[in-house]
Amino acid sequence: MAAMRRAERLFQIIQILRRSKRNPIRAHDIADELETSLRTVYRDIAQLLAERVPIRGEAGIGYILEDGFDMPPLMLTADEIEAAMLGAQWVMGRGDAALARAARDLVAKIGAVVPAHLKPLALDSTLVSPNWKRMEVDAVDMVRLRAAIHAQTKIAIAYADEKGQQSERMIWPIAVSYWDTTRVVVAWCELRKAFRSFRTDRIRAADFRPERYPIARTRLTAQWRKETAEAIAAGTRGAPSPTA
Repeated sequence: MAAMRRAERLFQIIQILRRSKRNPIRAHDIADELETSLRTVYRDIAQLLAERVPIRGEAGIGYILEDGFDMPPLMLTADEIEAAMLGAQWVMGRGDAALARAARDLVAKIGAVVPAHLKPLALDSTLVSPNWKRMEVDAVDMVRLRAAIHAQTKIAIAYADEKGQQSERMIWPIAVSYWDTTRVVVAWCELRKAFRSFRTDRIRAADFRPERYPIARTRLTAQWRKETAEAIAAGTRGAPSPTA
């Protein structure tokens, strides 16, 4: 049993280092998170190094997991399995048809490959994410929409606002926001010269264009997050709303 606990602790140390990316993390911080002694962390780091895990750093400075290291798939802890199951339930209840189907497939795959003692967590989870509300029906092909986001290509849409007034827009889609009953496309709008949100059930027509928009999606997303945070902090708007 002690050996099993140590194996899980070694796995958790790798996960902590992976999470920190290129920022060195101190042994003291690892010990705090794992609720163990500093001496134990140093001993575990030494064990990982002996097993050729590419950890760089030293005591008093911090440790980094170098690029190129990978572990066998689905070495999941109990908490990670429950988190995955809860997330999958949420997507099955609120995602579009393709994502809901993918979530069901994910649950089946995890249930098929996790160790026997963890199967109950995957097949009979004690965590639930019920959705008793009626979801609005998407009026746009969500698979093509997500593909356009990944490809960073423009979409010409006909959009009806909450009053039914229709307008023509050329948008640069950067994200889809999933709410309890609606889904929203976050995009740069060429007409308004600003970020706007468009409910997918109000998109009356969509022409998926092949041309890429001129600014990288990562930059646009960072700018949208910055503007949203500043507006909320200044009190000029509330949390992002699922309406456009």
